[in-house]
Amino acid sequence: MRRRLSRVVAATLIMCGAARVLCAQETIDRIVARVENDIILLSEVRGLSQYQWFLDGKTETDAAVLDRLIDQWVVRTEADTARFPHPTEAEIARDFERLKKSFATPEEFEARKKQAALNDAELRAFLAAQLYLSSYLDSRFRPSVQVDPKAIQDFYESGVVPRAKARGQEPPTLEAARETIQETLIQMGINEQADRWLKESRARLHVEKVLDEGGK
Repeated sequence: MRRRLSRVVAATLIMCGAARVLCAQETIDRIVARVENDIILLSEVRGLSQYQWFLDGKTETDAAVLDRLIDQWVVRTEADTARFPHPTEAEIARDFERLKKSFATPEEFEARKKQAALNDAELRAFLAAQLYLSSYLDSRFRPSVQVDPKAIQDFYESGVVPRAKARGQEPPTLEAARETIQETLIQMGINEQADRWLKESRARLHVEKVLDEGGK
């Protein structure tokens, strides 16, 4: 459960960071941002947009995608400096299978992949980057997140019970739902702390955006 929910953090904050790997062979490209002594390319923005479309059937604006890539740069740079371990091939394969099963049918998965102009190797690269970044955020902020027992009770009464009744289902008992609720609240705490950290980190960086705002 911990690893599965941790990936939600990355999806929320940075979507994942494999665009540079996937688009390195672009013959026509241009710089859209400078972050410290590094650069972000238009092909990275396009690549992440393709992945967003594959996942959700829609994309953010180029400016929003660029902001996600800058956040990703912050997380990746710190994780690399800390020599944080990269995911194993087994972990990537597991997530790839989970991704495939998130679609109603194998045919739907293949169709979306074709429409997004992504192949299996590219999807695996995105998943590997997502795993790396989300696992780092989890390891960095989880130890400092404290969950009050009353918060679990409140979440159960205001969230779990009404949601189950709205679906015409019998709500689980508090004890049966306690572990899931606690992990959800921990993830919320990780999100909040990561958001603050990213804002503080970006304020200390030299960032120069040169993205054409006339784009989507």
